Amino acid sequence: MFIQLLLGSPAIALAWIAAIFSSLTIHEFSHALVGKLRGDKTAEYEGRLTLNPLAHIDVTGLVLLLLFGFGWAKPVPYNPYNLKDPKWDSVKIALAGPASNLVMAVIAGVAFQVLVGGEIIAPLNLLSIFLFLTILINLFLMLFNIIPVHPLDGSKLFFALFDAPKYKDLRLFVSQRGPQILMIAVLVSAFTSVNIFFFISAPSFVICDALAGVSCGGYFSAIFSLI
Repeated sequence: MFIQLLLGSPAIALAWIAAIFSSLTIHEFSHALVGKLRGDKTAEYEGRLTLNPLAHIDVTGLVLLLLFGFGWAKPVPYNPYNLKDPKWDSVKIALAGPASNLVMAVIAGVAFQVLVGGEIIAPLNLLSIFLFLTILINLFLMLFNIIPVHPLDGSKLFFALFDAPKYKDLRLFVSQRGPQILMIAVLVSAFTSVNIFFFISAPSFVICDALAGVSCGGYFSAIFSLI
C-alpha cells in the first residue's frame, strides 16, 4: 500500500506516514502515561514514556503496515502488581490508547474545519491532506483497538466485565480463538476485496464527516485521484 502510494505521489505518502507515526506514537505514549499515573513505572523505565516514534516502532509491524496497510506498534508493558487497582487500572491503561486517538481525531477535525473550511489553505494542500488522514487514521485505530479480542485494548475491558466464574468458557474462547479469528479477518481484508472490517470503516467515515465538515468518502477519493 505505502509502496504504491510512494511511487504514485511521494508527498501524499509522506503525509500518510507522518499521520500514522504521530497517531501510533501518541496512542502508545498514552498507555505509558496512564500506567505511570496509576502507580506503575515499568513503561517509563523501558523508555516508552516518550513521544519519540522510534521508541514505539515494532519492525515487523511497521513493514506489514507499509506493505499491506495492517500493522502494529510495540506493546507498552506494565506490571499490574504496581497498580493501585489492578483490575480497573489495567482497563484504564488499555483504553487510554483509543481515547487518545479520539482526542487526536477531534483536534485534527477542528484544525481542518478552521483551515480548510475557513479557506485559509486549499482543500488539497499537503497540510489539509495530513489533517484529513490524521482524522481518519485515528478513528480507525480507535474503533479497531476497542474490539474485545486479545491483544487489542478492548480485551482488557471485556475480561474485567466478564471475570465471574460462570464466564470462564467465554473468556477462554475469546483469549484462545479470538486472536486466530482476528488474524484471519486481517488477512482476508489485506489480500481480498472483501471489506470485512465494515463495522470499523463505515462508522469511521460517518464520524469523520461530522469532524471534518465534509464528505470524507468524497475527499478520500479526491486525494487518491491525484496519484
